[in-house]
Amino acid sequence: QVQLEESGGGLVQAGDSLRLSCVFGGAISTYAMGWIRQVPGKERELVGATIRSGMSLYYADSVKGRFTISRDNAKNTGYLQMNSLKPEDTAVYYCAAKLASYDEQLWRKYPYWGQGTQVTVSS
Repeated sequence: QVQLEESGGGLVQAGDSLRLSCVFGGAISTYAMGWIRQVPGKERELVGATIRSGMSLYYADSVKGRFTISRDNAKNTGYLQMNSLKPEDTAVYYCAAKLASYDEQLWRKYPYWGQGTQVTVSS
């Protein structure tokens, strides 16, 4: 089991940028990583995912061109850079990890989750 801890959320205005961080309590290179968000009353949405090599595998259509996932293996930390934020990006954002090298696009397949960080975008 790996511990994950997100940080970097906050209240911003539309058009602003934020970078979320996710510190892994183990070697990040061992895991595929996903960022998932949830709005109350709605199903969770996989925002983006990277495979174990760090190569980006998937971005939701709603964030393509605005969000970028990356990782720093030396720091065992993953990132979600969010640019041109919109009010509809308001959600709790979770970092998640999985060992298996398949189904990275399915948020239900991630067994390890952080506690989440709130992102609020005002109009």
